[in-house]
Amino acid sequence: MAFQPSNTSRSPLALAVLVLLTGSLAACKSDRVDQTGSIYPHDVRVRHPFVLAEGTTKLDIFPSGPGHLDPRQAADLDAFLLEYRRYGRGSLAIDMPRGASSAATAAAERTGAAVRRAAAENGLPNGVIVVASYAAADPGLASPVRLSFQQMEAKVASACGLWPQDLGVSSPVSNLRNEPSWNLGCATRSNIAAQIADPVDLVRGRPEGRIDTVRRTQVIDKLRQGNDPSTKWNQDGKNEVKSNVSQ
Repeated sequence: MAFQPSNTSRSPLALAVLVLLTGSLAACKSDRVDQTGSIYPHDVRVRHPFVLAEGTTKLDIFPSGPGHLDPRQAADLDAFLLEYRRYGRGSLAIDMPRGASSAATAAAERTGAAVRRAAAENGLPNGVIVVASYAAADPGLASPVRLSFQQMEAKVASACGLWPQDLGVSSPVSNLRNEPSWNLGCATRSNIAAQIADPVDLVRGRPEGRIDTVRRTQVIDKLRQGNDPSTKWNQDGKNEVKSNVSQ
């Protein structure tokens, strides 16, 4: 005798389980993020975008020696002046400490004169240098000669460390959304912006540089002859690395 399925109706418990299972499967749709009603965008690039803004580049030089710059200070100053010539805007400010001891003031004056001489040697005219002063915080502490100039810099438009919504259990509605926190990715993108040498790279790519015509001709000739166009490096007994690209 063949088995016949029962025609009796399903129990209310089975129907309830079926409804819950259907709702769980519906939550797996790819567009469920758009239905959460989030108060901020989920994409970190939109939530914490890069922007170009005016910034201040600073360098503190502490007086040392009888009116000259030590090797570390000279190297720091050369790099600072090079940065100013490349990206600086407006004047180069030199702030001298005010209110320090007489010995510290005299040392700062000698250091400031050495800085101005170095600026002149690097091709900066006196018209772009503005000398001002600032109040020393403590006469007993070392007061540096402060250099600064304005330049464009990359930064994150939003402020890090803000939490519009609590990450705890105070808001069940927020917890059930399963969304990333607003502050997620802000510090990482801020660090990336601080490491960018030229902020314009965020806006557009750089133009293509000049080609190496000699190298290109050699590669094309090797390809026409059926040879390997790659570069092979050999090291001779004199510890000199030479390339055999001409072979």
